[in-house]
Amino acid sequence: MTDTRVNEIFDLDPTESIFSNLLHPWRLEPTSGAPQIRLDVSESEARYVVKADIPGARKEDIDVRIDGNHVTISAQVKQDNEETLGSRMLRSERKCGSACRKFALAENIGDAEAEATFENGVLMLTLSKGATTASERRLTID
Repeated sequence: MTDTRVNEIFDLDPTESIFSNLLHPWRLEPTSGAPQIRLDVSESEARYVVKADIPGARKEDIDVRIDGNHVTISAQVKQDNEETLGSRMLRSERKCGSACRKFALAENIGDAEAEATFENGVLMLTLSKGATTASERRLTID
């Protein structure tokens, strides 16, 4: 299938978009059957606030790690296999499996205050800015 756009009639190389997509793999969509972690990150003078949607996960199945200015959120979303005797699954659209998001912030995350809470499928991280002395550390989720 050819992607033809009227406003790009002066493009001389039709293969440019093919090679451009190969050079920028982050544009590729994740596997449709895998769970995804969607983020909102906001910043104030003293801290970062990260809100991550992880529907279907339990608090015990989420892992948050901090290393300098890098944050890693990983989760395991398990499928419910609660079929009663005499019933069968007709449709299964909820995603299950492992998901992981890694991202870097502009400043290091301080040792003083880093909080994680999980409620209604949303993980909220409150991360203070500042110097860090520890290497990688794991946050406990309240």
